[in-house]
Amino acid sequence: MTAVFLGYTPGNEGWESKGRSDMQVAIHAGALFTDEGRLIKALQANAALLGQRNVSFWGPRRYRQIFAPALNAAQDAQSDADALTRFLALPSRGAEAERSIVSDPSFIGEKLSVIEDGQLYRQAGQRVAHLDRLMGGRPVELFLGLRNLGTFLPKVLMWLPEADRHDVLNSTDLSCLSWLSMIEDIRELAPDVKVTLWSSEDSPLIWGEILRAVTGMPDDRPMAGEFDFLSSLVSDIGKHQIQKLLEQDGAQRGEGFYDDLVRIFQQHALPDEIEEDVNLPGWSDDIVAAFTELYEQDLTRIQSMSDIRFLKP
Repeated sequence: MTAVFLGYTPGNEGWESKGRSDMQVAIHAGALFTDEGRLIKALQANAALLGQRNVSFWGPRRYRQIFAPALNAAQDAQSDADALTRFLALPSRGAEAERSIVSDPSFIGEKLSVIEDGQLYRQAGQRVAHLDRLMGGRPVELFLGLRNLGTFLPKVLMWLPEADRHDVLNSTDLSCLSWLSMIEDIRELAPDVKVTLWSSEDSPLIWGEILRAVTGMPDDRPMAGEFDFLSSLVSDIGKHQIQKLLEQDGAQRGEGFYDDLVRIFQQHALPDEIEEDVNLPGWSDDIVAAFTELYEQDLTRIQSMSDIRFLKP
């Protein structure tokens, strides 16, 4: 990517970009505890292919250097212009970036503010809207994995310092928390941002679809390591069956292909890999079951939203 100069005049509401204005910007924003750096590793494994397609990608370090100051500080046109200048001046892995990907779960909220004022990611809509404005009219897409609150909330709460955890538990009705309010805020405040969601629990089965969606690759384009996530969760017999299925089906991956993947996963998943201990005192199986039911209801509603793309097996 070539260097970019932004002309800025104090007192104006915006600025004029002298760089490429049609570059696509893809933001992978977690959520927290849904990725653990897996996407960046997958993009690195496909770096040569992405470079050929003029796709660049950046991880949390670049987010902290460029976007975090603009999103966390007082919003002013000069700081936004500076952030955009630094972003557009990043070196590209291709001749000139046509699509730039940034991955960090802090995009929709810092870790300490995941649960705030009785909401999940209360500032998510404002932050996405601010980012959209910062990008100066370039197409922006948001990618986000959701997770069952029955396992998500205890991980968040146990990560918090003890005093903060007690504050949240004393001031928040956890049963009222939902992904829906966050998504509705994003849709309302950033209507031009295209939103792609998926259930984190489905990620091993649709990892290739997630990679292609984030990178903008064609639906039928194989990508390196797209079945590694699933293979890491099953026994040796399961790994063998996945490899055999890939050799048989090749690029023909219709509905039956994913049905077979689900079957292999259900039959050969390793309990130690897929079962997660919940360490929050008092958080029982009944509570997890109640949140699971609410989560499934929310997913049904989210999938019915016409302006949301939802990836699923």
